[in-house]
Amino acid sequence: MAQLSDDCFAFGGPLLQVADAERLIAERLSPVAEIETIGLRDARGRVLAHDLIAPVSLPPFDNSAVDGYAVRHADLAAMGETRFPIGERLQAGNVSVRAIGPGTAVRIFTGAPMPPGADTVFMQEDCRVEGGDVILPPGLKPGANRRKQGEDVKAGSVVLSAGCRIGPHHVAMASAVGMTGVDVRRRVRIALFSTGDEISEPGQPLRSGTIYDANRPLLTELARTLGADVTDLGILRDDVAALEAALVRAAADHDLVLTSGGVSTGEADFVRAALERVGTLTFWRVAIKPGRPVALGVLRGGDAGQQAAFAGLPGNPVAAFVTFARIVRPMLLRLAGAAPEPLMALPVRAAFSYRKKEGRREYVRVSLKPAAGGGYEAIKYRQDGAGVISSMTETDGLVELPEDVTSVEPGASVGYLSYATIMGCN
Repeated sequence: MAQLSDDCFAFGGPLLQVADAERLIAERLSPVAEIETIGLRDARGRVLAHDLIAPVSLPPFDNSAVDGYAVRHADLAAMGETRFPIGERLQAGNVSVRAIGPGTAVRIFTGAPMPPGADTVFMQEDCRVEGGDVILPPGLKPGANRRKQGEDVKAGSVVLSAGCRIGPHHVAMASAVGMTGVDVRRRVRIALFSTGDEISEPGQPLRSGTIYDANRPLLTELARTLGADVTDLGILRDDVAALEAALVRAAADHDLVLTSGGVSTGEADFVRAALERVGTLTFWRVAIKPGRPVALGVLRGGDAGQQAAFAGLPGNPVAAFVTFARIVRPMLLRLAGAAPEPLMALPVRAAFSYRKKEGRREYVRVSLKPAAGGGYEAIKYRQDGAGVISSMTETDGLVELPEDVTSVEPGASVGYLSYATIMGCN
C-alpha cells in the first residue's frame, strides 16, 4: 500500500494555491512499494521501478548510415575526383572478413558493418560507376555517413530512468538493447464512487428530479489513462452510515479512494461527515475555478491498519475534470512512482475578453483555430457553467489563467492546455 501519515495533507491556510497543493502531494505521498516483472508487450503505461541499464551499445558496431561506398579518407585525392576500384560488397547483416585495401572502395548498404580500416561513406547518388570503378566527388569530410559504435547508447549506461511512465518509444529503446521484460511498480488501486440521491445510473429509467451519472465514467477513464486499476463502487446515497462503511471497506485494499459530490460545506454534503468519522480530513478550499470544493485526507481501512489516501471532487462534471487534472493527476503519478509530468501550457492568442479575481487560477474552455498572420487563437465557449458538459465536447482544451491575472483582452498571449495533454496520453 501507499505510505501515508495521518496528517499527510495537513494545511492550515484558508485557501490553498494550486502550486502549493501539487508541492504538498509530491512531498507527503509515497509510491506503492510492490514491484513486478512484466513483458514489454504489457509495459505501456506502467512505471519503471529501477533504472534500465543497457547491456549492449547502440549501435553495437560502426556501420553505414547510407547506401554507398566505404573508403579510407586518407586515400582520397587532395583535389578533384577520385577513382577507386570496387572491391567487396557488404549488405546489412554481413560482416567483412578482411580489412579494406588501400585505394579501394567497398560497396556498402545502410546498416552494414563498416569494413575494418574504412572510416567514410559516400552516398551512392553522389557517385558515378564506370565499369568496375567508382568515381568519388571531392569535399567529403572524414567520418561522413558513418555511425559509430555506441554513439546512441553506450553499454552500461542508463537508457530509461526509474519513474519513467512507459510509452511506445520507451518500449522501442528497451527492445533495441535486447530486453524482453522490465521491472515496474504495481498499478495504483483506486476505489471510485459517486454520491447523491439526485444521481441515477445510466441505462436505468431516469427518476423524477435526478440526473444520470457522468462523473464516474469520466473519472474512470481519466484514471485508467494514467495506468490505474479502478474498482467501480457505483452510486452511494446520502446516508452517512452507509458512506462510512463504504469508505472503510474501500480503504482496506485500495491506495486511493476517489469520490465526486458531497464534499462542500453544506448541510447535505454527507461524504465529508462520513470521512471525519473514519479518517482524517483536511478540507482544502483550493483557489481554482471551476472546482474550489476539493477534499483530501487519509482513510483508515479496518482492523489491520490499512490506510488509503482520499480525494473528494466537486459534483459538477467540468469542475471534476479540472480538479482531477490539477489535484488527482499528480496524486496518481506520485502514488505510481512516476517522475513528475507537469502540465505545460503553450502560448496562443486570446480571441476573447475575460475578467477574474486575483489570487485564483481559472480555466476557460476554448476552441483553437488558426489565427490571421500565423499561430493560433483561442475562442471561448459561449457558456461558463461547471455543469455544462457540452462545453468540453465542443472545445479543444483549456486556457489557464494564473493567479496574478485579473483580465484578458483579445490579442493577449495566454497559456493553452489541450485535452489530450490534460488526459495524460503518452
